[in-house]
Parts: sequence; C-alpha cells; structure tokens
Amino acid sequence: MAKSWGGWAAMLGSNYESIALYRISLGIMLLIELVSRFQYLHPFYSDEGTLPLNLLLPKSDSLYKAVCIHCYSGTMSYLQFLLSVQVVLAVMLIVGYKTKLASIASWILYLSLTLRNTWLNFILDRYFHYLLFYSMFLPLDGAHAIDAKKYKYDYRETFISPGTVALKLLITWLYWDAGYGKYSDPLQGWTLNAKPLPALDTYVRHTVVARIMYGLLGPTGLRLMTPTVVYAEMFCTPVALLGSLFGSKRLVYSTVIGMCFIHIGIAFTMRNTVLLSSVACVAWCIFLPSGVGADVGFSTESKYNKSVKLQQHGASTWIKKHGPSALIIAAFACGSVWFEMFSEQCNQSHKHIWSTLLHNRWNVFIGAEEYVTWEIAPGLLADGSIVDVWSKSDEVDWNMPGAGAPCTSTARAGRWRSYPYLAELKGEDGEVLWSYLCRQWDEENRVHETGNEGKKLLKFNFFMLQADVKPNMGFSATRKRLIHSHDCLSSTNFAEEDESNETLDFMKGGEL
Repeated sequence: MAKSWGGWAAMLGSNYESIALYRISLGIMLLIELVSRFQYLHPFYSDEGTLPLNLLLPKSDSLYKAVCIHCYSGTMSYLQFLLSVQVVLAVMLIVGYKTKLASIASWILYLSLTLRNTWLNFILDRYFHYLLFYSMFLPLDGAHAIDAKKYKYDYRETFISPGTVALKLLITWLYWDAGYGKYSDPLQGWTLNAKPLPALDTYVRHTVVARIMYGLLGPTGLRLMTPTVVYAEMFCTPVALLGSLFGSKRLVYSTVIGMCFIHIGIAFTMRNTVLLSSVACVAWCIFLPSGVGADVGFSTESKYNKSVKLQQHGASTWIKKHGPSALIIAAFACGSVWFEMFSEQCNQSHKHIWSTLLHNRWNVFIGAEEYVTWEIAPGLLADGSIVDVWSKSDEVDWNMPGAGAPCTSTARAGRWRSYPYLAELKGEDGEVLWSYLCRQWDEENRVHETGNEGKKLLKFNFFMLQADVKPNMGFSATRKRLIHSHDCLSSTNFAEEDESNETLDFMKGGEL
C-alpha cells in the first residue's frame, strides 16, 4: 500500500498519473490547435500571404532566422509538411510514445511557428510555449502511455523534480500576475465600487449563455461577483499548495475544480476563448494528488503496481539525475527576469526572438471593457455592386452584429482577430497586407473564369465600428472609424503622395 500523500514532496512535486493526465490533455489541446492552423497557412505564413519571407527576414537577426524553422521556406508544401509533423508529435504525446522526443520537438516547432508570424502571438500561444517547455523536464511516459510498460514503479509515487517545481511556480506566478493586474487597475474595474460598471458586467455579454447569466444574476449580482475573481486568481495556487503540504485532497480538488469552473465559465460567456480556457485547465493537472486516477475512476486500485517499492533517491543521486535540467530551467527563468526588468528597448523588438521566447506576463482582462468593436469592409465590384469584403457577404450591414453581443472581428474569428490591429503598417508591408484581401476575394469568387469578371474587387474601405458599453446590457450608438482605403488595381496605395484619410466614394450620397 502506498504511503500517505502530503508533505513537501506533494507540495513541490507530482506523481506519474497526474503528469500522464497533463500529457494527454495537453496533447489533445495541442492537436486541436495545430489542426486549426492549416486554414491559416496561406494567409499568414506563406509567401503568397500577408507576410512573405522577403519582408520578414530583412527585419530579423541571424539567431531569429536560425531558430525559425518555418522561415526556411515560404511554400505551402513546406509549411503543410512541418505542420503535419507537429500534428504527429501531438498524437505521440497523447498516446505516450517517445514522449521526450515529442515534447522537445513540439516545443521547438511551436516556437518556430510563432516566430514565423508574431502578429498572431496570442496569450494562448504563450500557454502552449510554457507548458510544452516544462513538459520536456517531466516523466511524461510514466503512466497511461505506450512506453509506460518499461517502467516498474507505482503510478502513485510522489516525487520532486526541477520540472514539477518550475511548473508549479509558473502557475503560481501566472495567476498572481493576472489577479494582481486586476487588483491594481487604476480605474478599479474589478472592485465593488467600480464606476460606471464592474468588469464582469462588461464582459458577460458576448454569448447566449452570457446573456442568460446576466439575466439570472442581474447587475447587482455581477457587481458582487466581480471582486471574487481577483482574489480567486491571486490565492488559488497558494491554497492548492498548502492543501498538498498538509495532505488535504479535498482542498486540492476543490481548488482545481473551482478554477476550472471559472475557465469553463469564461469559455461559455466570451467568444474565442474555448481553447484558451481548456488549456488553462490543463495546467492544473500538475496539482492533482496521488491516486487521482482511482479517485476519478480513470484507473482502478488493481492497476497500481503493488509489487514494487516506492523509489528512494539520495541527494547526490537526485543532483546527478536532475542537475542538467535544473540548470536549463534556471537559465530560462533568469532570462525571463532579464527580459522583463533589465532588457533594453532594442532587445524587446520583434527583430530578436527574446520577446517571444522569454515574455512571461499574464495580466490580461485588466480593466472593465469600455466598448465593443467589430469590422466591416464595403467593397466595390467591377459590376458596380457593393459587398462586405471582410464578412464575404453580398450585403453591407452597419448594425451591431450578434443579437446585441458583438466582439472584435465578429465576421472573422480565430487568427484573423489580429488583422485589424495591423493598420499602422505602411509601405510595402501595408501594401501586401491589404492587397491580400483583394486577391482572396478574387480567388474565392473565381473572377478569372469566363462569366465571373463582374465579381472582381476594385477597391474597398476598411472600417472599425465601436459602441460603448452601457448599463443593463445596453450599448451606445455606433460610431465608425476608417482604418484604411485600398485600391486593388493600384500597387502604390502607400506612396507618400497618395496617402490620405479620405474615404473612397463608392456611392454618391451614401453612408460611405
């Protein structure tokens, strides 16, 4: 029978079965993310897209070019091959086959994919970056893996390694940074005294579930609930660590379930957050106590290997086994401290890899949402008709989308959410970026085929629309801002003499 769970080993370490759940769930989330990336290869990663290599590489240093394997070629076949390799590696993680190779290669290739287009570097990618990095230092194949049969130890064994310590410290820092950012919001959006509206009142509007929740709790309920999020984030991991130290499974399970419940709530009430919330839950697997498989019905007591004794390691053996990994992790952590506190502005630019490799801040959703935004792009076709290029619709609708629950880039979700925020790009960068919408429209509507010439896109305006968040699920009148005017027949939209804030006149006397 296994010894009782608790103590410093439980607080700083983990067990093989919890790490197996971490590996499987992380692999599944990674697989989902990578499969979804195939649709973005052409617009965002290939030489035919919005950031060809001839524009990226001159702005990158030699280390960047060496580390970014996805920068070696901009052809679709090469990119599809690399992404397919990443998919295979994710499957290897899920089934527990050659997990050391799979984790190392997955981390390197995911970093490379992110470097290929840092415009698309979301907080989801930061999660994958760090969770994959620390997975390299965990015994991922210790339980519930194809390779697990070669081991002769108890799945319930609790052990300490540099990987377990670092990953728990990362999760502790992650939630403290997120919570403290909300706590120190100068506008006090996460307090009971938030004016005019508390943060949850402004965020819980984006989905059908959000509107149901708003109806059940009302403005008062959401105001009372708002501060609890701050303290839950700041103190969730200390509570889980103390529960592990004192051997209280109930406290640990309650904390893990509570935080996962918060993330599930985010997924149901905010658009484009399902995968992010799921990955956030994955991180909590490292806190699960010994015997978790039997506790949740994932394993049975009979499956545990009772014929072997729990492993005992002396200090010298532990240092010999884990010393190299401890040095690598320490260097990585020190690099993050250097980047955040001591690096110069030049080192923080996207010319170098440091902003992608070492950035370790998690203070998102800091204040209340003051307004919601969405985009439309009225375009003029050769036959004189007006279409919305952004939503790929035959009609231009200036009204707030989504039954009163709009969000950024409603018409194009996923990685397209970054596109409107690249409006400051000028010169050849801007020309390639905005011209892609022209080429995409023409290709999807087959304008080069006989009979489709009238569908050719001649020019378009790209607008960002905003509406202020008001009490009781209300929004202000919509206001619009012209982001860019583009002539698809010209290659000099950004020539100095042609730069202008004037709107292209699509319809005389019309709103445009």
